[in-house]
Amino acid sequence: MNLCVRPPKEQRAVIDRLLEGEEICYCAPFDLTPEGEIIKDAYVSVSRNRIAITGPGMEKVYLLGDFERIECQMLINNAVLVGVRENKEELLVRFRARCALRFSYIARGACIFIRGGERVLESMEKEDVCPKCGRGLHGADYCPHCEGRGRTFKRIRAMARPHWAGFMLVSLVMLVITGINVGARFVEKALVDDVIMAGGPLSEAYKYIFIMLAFTAAVIICYVLRNYLSARLGSSISMDMRARMYEKIQALSIGYISQKQPGALMNRMTQDTQQLRRFMENTFAMMFNQVLTMLGSIIVMFILDWHLTLMILALMPGIVLFTAYFRRIFRIFHKQWIASDEVNSQLQDVLSGIRVVKAFGTEERESRKFSAGNAKVARITQRGEKIWATLNPVFELIFSVSTVLVILYGGVNVLNGSFTMGEITMFTFYSTALYGCMRWLGNMPRMVISTLISIDRIYSVLDEEESVKNSDNAVNRAIEGRISIKDVYFGYNAYETVLEGINLEIEPGEMIGLVGASGTGKSTLINLVMRMYDVDSGEIDIDGIDIRNYDKECLHRQIGVVLQEPFLFSGSVLDNIRYSKPEASYEEVIKAAKLANAHDFIIKFPDGYNTKVGENGHNLSGGERQRIAIARAILCEPKILILDEATSSLDTETEYQIQEALARLIKGRTTIAIAHRLSTLRGADRIMVIDKKKRAELGTHDELLKQKGIYYGLVMAQLQMGRLDGA
Repeated sequence: MNLCVRPPKEQRAVIDRLLEGEEICYCAPFDLTPEGEIIKDAYVSVSRNRIAITGPGMEKVYLLGDFERIECQMLINNAVLVGVRENKEELLVRFRARCALRFSYIARGACIFIRGGERVLESMEKEDVCPKCGRGLHGADYCPHCEGRGRTFKRIRAMARPHWAGFMLVSLVMLVITGINVGARFVEKALVDDVIMAGGPLSEAYKYIFIMLAFTAAVIICYVLRNYLSARLGSSISMDMRARMYEKIQALSIGYISQKQPGALMNRMTQDTQQLRRFMENTFAMMFNQVLTMLGSIIVMFILDWHLTLMILALMPGIVLFTAYFRRIFRIFHKQWIASDEVNSQLQDVLSGIRVVKAFGTEERESRKFSAGNAKVARITQRGEKIWATLNPVFELIFSVSTVLVILYGGVNVLNGSFTMGEITMFTFYSTALYGCMRWLGNMPRMVISTLISIDRIYSVLDEEESVKNSDNAVNRAIEGRISIKDVYFGYNAYETVLEGINLEIEPGEMIGLVGASGTGKSTLINLVMRMYDVDSGEIDIDGIDIRNYDKECLHRQIGVVLQEPFLFSGSVLDNIRYSKPEASYEEVIKAAKLANAHDFIIKFPDGYNTKVGENGHNLSGGERQRIAIARAILCEPKILILDEATSSLDTETEYQIQEALARLIKGRTTIAIAHRLSTLRGADRIMVIDKKKRAELGTHDELLKQKGIYYGLVMAQLQMGRLDGA
């Protein structure tokens, strides 16, 4: 999303005057007066020290330093940008709700300047409307009306470029096939005119029949070669696209992936790439063949009789009218794919959570939801089929009329001697071939539209900007574990911050506990330290280097994570422990398992370390999964350790074993721990309390208890709960 829209020249002069020549950092149009009336050509412009408001009959300028902060506030059907000073709000501009996202970024950017920062925000959000035509984009990164078709064909060229040799070979084979098919008709004409009609010798007939058989054998061989080349081409392209998509999804941030339905991404990886493969294997070569055959037939038909050829071609524009429906059918097919994605995602959710469905007895409700989605897919599909059902009879009528014209006109010319029987036979063949090509090309848009939609869906992932990416000169070095969090602000949405002004210094080997109510941003902070997201403003340093300047892979290799709900892959115990260090020896794995108190229960399995854990480790208990996750973290010997409620929801005995394993893991490592049970943080060097998006308290367990603040209240509440449980 563009946060610095270029205003018209006449507006630019006014803005420059109000900002006193300062560089424009943010500029956006707004469309409502303070009273709520619609206006045009009105802009908010922000420099590092000023904010200017210009439009019909309005010229205002404010010093940013006069405000404590700038806020974007959502109202009913509209939103406002306000300046806050001394807890009083001053209305700056009003705009429709669709502009709120852009102004949310601008408000946050202005707040950075107010706090003395220099950073200018960039938005990874997509535009809501097309800047050219004003149509809604609905999450797309381009306007289908303005540049959809040209953009898609550019993507096809880019996709095909690495495989140009395969395309050339298939095209060459199809050119040979077309040449043989067109040339064979001349042999048939000679057989009819020179042998059958003229009563030529039988040996001459054998010669022509042998030539025709040779042509047929050559065509068969070429078709076999074409099928082989097309299959290889289609498989290599689909394999390439799947690999590119997989790498791209791995590179994209958690923020992007969490916003997408797993079923939708799976469909792009499987169904869309399969559609691409089928098109390359079946449709591309046939399309090339049909076009060549059609052109060759028209040329020969013009040579034989241009009058009849023009009569036949005069009916062809009726088929061209079909293109008027192309865009409509494209939209219908696109809606069909979206509806199918929703149904597949719903099915995947139900299968993944089948125990919850059965536990609450909601099978019938889930069946109704699936049936409703399935019916929606059926309705959209029927709309597309109705169009095809209407157009196909029209095509057949045109072809039938053309056939009648050829028979009438050709028959008359044979009777008056203008045509030989061989010529009318050849002309009939070419006209039939032309009708066949037209019929095939008339049905081709159905196949092409499905492929174009698949390409569009694939590139919607491939073209996605990486919000968390390596810098140009990324640092690749070992870290000690000193963490500096400096005035960090962050929000998952542009209009709502989760953390504000967080500051914290962590020494190497120090353990910090994070405490706060649910939703205060504890997990968000550790996600920022792991660089799952980038901060909106402020900075997080490790060993004095901004984590945005570290190589992502290098950084993540040196950070160990143990989550509340550990994820295990569908492999063996050995594979899961080795996941953090694939090259680890068997002895290293056993050592890590022993330190995690996991070795004893692993060797009791019939297959020991080769035991299959099942999907997400469903063959193991929660405590066993947790200890394997701890062994995985121990194996990679991290310098920084993240513990996100690693001992919650466990029985007392299992928790003791895990606490013992964690104590070994924590030793000598910089550790940030979130704990559900505050008693587990007694051994922490310091504890930070987060409340209302900010750092509220910081100190040791005893120091915070003496302050009798938020932490004291949480501890007392848990002690009271413990007494109630004991009673």
